[in-house]
Amino acid sequence: MTDIKVLLVDDEVEFASALSERLRLRSYEAKAIYRAEDAIPFVKSDKPDVVLLDLKMPGMDGIEILEAIKQFDPTIEVIILTGHGDTESADKGIKTGAFDYIMKPVDIGELITKIEQAKKKKNSR
Repeated sequence: MTDIKVLLVDDEVEFASALSERLRLRSYEAKAIYRAEDAIPFVKSDKPDVVLLDLKMPGMDGIEILEAIKQFDPTIEVIILTGHGDTESADKGIKTGAFDYIMKPVDIGELITKIEQAKKKKNSR
């Protein structure tokens, strides 16, 4: 296993579970959570290195979760996953402290590169 713990927060269950499985097959310690309100308690108990965060979810939106994560631990890097060409919200996420964003559908190679870069940034603090 790599030393990178990844939390995926996305209400699209099939997408999230498939992506977390693909990450585990590449030796990441990956966990998927499907409800926005479960993200913060999990982050506090498990302390992932990188959070992959969907912007549009029922309940809390991704920006609210991002703010709560950064308030709890500013060293946790967050990569926003966004669909529907929602770059305006993704840009807001970057201004709020997200490491970067990726458009859905996710290219696994691009995602792996961004996860590695985010972990490197976290370690440099």
